[in-house]
Amino acid sequence: MSVLRLLGGSPLTGRVRIPGDKSISHRALMFNAFASGDATVSGILESEDVAATTRCLQQLGVEIADGHIRGGAGILSPPSQALYCGNSGTTMRLLLGLLAGQKLEATFTGDASLSRRPMARVTTPLKMLGATFSGPHDRAPLNLHGGRIVNCTITSTVASAQVKTAVMLAAIQGRGTLTYTEPALSRDHTERLLAAMGVAFDRTIDETGGHTITLTGPQTPKAVDVDVPGDISSAAFFLVAGSIVEGSDLTLEHVGVNPSRTGVIDVLRRMGADITLLNERDVGGEPVADIRVRSAVLGPTDINGELIPRLVDEIPVLAVAMAHARGESRVGDASELRVKESDRIGTTLGILKSMGVRTHEQPDGFSVWGMDSDDMNPPAVDAGLDHRIAMATLVAGLPLSGETEVVGADAINSSFPNFMDLVDQLRA
Repeated sequence: MSVLRLLGGSPLTGRVRIPGDKSISHRALMFNAFASGDATVSGILESEDVAATTRCLQQLGVEIADGHIRGGAGILSPPSQALYCGNSGTTMRLLLGLLAGQKLEATFTGDASLSRRPMARVTTPLKMLGATFSGPHDRAPLNLHGGRIVNCTITSTVASAQVKTAVMLAAIQGRGTLTYTEPALSRDHTERLLAAMGVAFDRTIDETGGHTITLTGPQTPKAVDVDVPGDISSAAFFLVAGSIVEGSDLTLEHVGVNPSRTGVIDVLRRMGADITLLNERDVGGEPVADIRVRSAVLGPTDINGELIPRLVDEIPVLAVAMAHARGESRVGDASELRVKESDRIGTTLGILKSMGVRTHEQPDGFSVWGMDSDDMNPPAVDAGLDHRIAMATLVAGLPLSGETEVVGADAINSSFPNFMDLVDQLRA
């Protein structure tokens, strides 16, 4: 594993464009691959995870070159070998749904980290629709036997965009009506893009916040061009860095600010962060803005409940912000963090403990007691195969004098290959 060392203490100033949104990149490729017609996807995230989706789609007979996609009009070809998803849980979980309605067999594999991640939350509802799976304890390698989908009523216990998307991709190939309910609204890139592609469905939110989708199949999406905005999850590292590194003043250009994804902005503002949205506009059904952030004095906060689905991927770097907030901050209702690329509750607290920050771990979250940065040690962490832990560690070291060390920093390539280039540009 590679080792990355960083000297902290310099403010971040200037303007940068964040790479394309990973969630939208996956969906723009996958949905257009299944759709009727041709489309061009621009601004796509050039990362290992998105490359895994492209390779898998090409194995399924889809023509993809330089962002141009020729859709299969609802029919994909059986793969001649296993679909290797690398470290991308999105690739595997969404393709499981897409191929569940296809008359083919496919084997899904991944790297060591992905092979430990549970797939039952996706395979269980897909089995209810008629798909068949075999594999070791619902983990990769997974064998899928696709075929006839019969839509039904499904109530999910988790608010997960990956689960919702997998189910919807299967349901548009099925007969009858799907009624899918999640306990809270998860990120809705799928609904926005499918609606733009002509897929008809209804959405309702009940008095408890439960989100229900009603969809009748079969339907075949129509290909649409997509200009992928910057990824708010990637921008989050610079939002926190700009807030905690004294003297910082930076602007992130063309970032997606979908309300189902902007929990990180809401929380940082609640902590006292100086964040302003500029040049707000709509691009292909997705709200986009330039985001300016300036250093500020932060206070503590609590994160739990229905806010969790809107920022679950940003919790590691938000914990870094909490370390600089005077007082106790708490995270709860976040047991999903245990089954990410790493146990992100444990690995996140590992960052803070290496800095000398006081923490307390719970089964579904943690507490952090903020302190003065002058009393912190530069972190030294083995990120393993977790890109977000690697980047959160580097952000944690930016305000501090001394050298931060991250083992396994090459994991960053899975989602944000030019992360350090942008850090260096803003600190130049």
